[in-house]
Amino acid sequence: MAKEGQTGAGQSGTGIEALAGAVTAAGGRGPPPVHLWNPPDCGDIAMRIAADGTWFYQGSPIGRAALVKLFASVLRRDGDRYVLVTPVEKCGITVDDVPFLAVEMVAAPTPAGGPPVLRFRTNVDDWVACDAEHALRFEPEPGTGGLKPYLHVRRGLWARVVRPVYYDLVARGEERAVDGRLMFGVASGAAFFPMVAVETLRDHS
Repeated sequence: MAKEGQTGAGQSGTGIEALAGAVTAAGGRGPPPVHLWNPPDCGDIAMRIAADGTWFYQGSPIGRAALVKLFASVLRRDGDRYVLVTPVEKCGITVDDVPFLAVEMVAAPTPAGGPPVLRFRTNVDDWVACDAEHALRFEPEPGTGGLKPYLHVRRGLWARVVRPVYYDLVARGEERAVDGRLMFGVASGAAFFPMVAVETLRDHS
């Protein structure tokens, strides 16, 4: 992976192809074990993931979906920093909000006939089954009074749930007591994810 500012990365196509080659060389069957790799840090590169999920390199959008999926497979979060990682090097990138979007949801029945498990497809075509490890969280949206929903994808990497899917979540909502307080939220299998206190909903009704 070339550092930002190197001559080769400044030529059209050259830098991003070098990045892709480094990632491909580290590939194998199944998801790359990036959490096990501890390579030297090569600094930051001019790659950014916008809040709408678009990946940019040197200010230009990366138009090839396969390339975005390739880079997404080796994305890791180190503290507050997002890095692309291979066994031999890692480099930092900028993420405006979170790296992924959750763009589709299905309710999958469980073999034992219990509550359905919500499964989400991300914008890089990964499927994530929502459970205690892959939780939903809901944050206040400044200036609107609404909520921004997020899904934990893997090891500190989150996906923002897009608005149509969020509406589907709300439609599945129910009231449950959580720590002695009545909460409106959504269930996935045995897990329940509170959105907002029921009393707050009644105050705004």
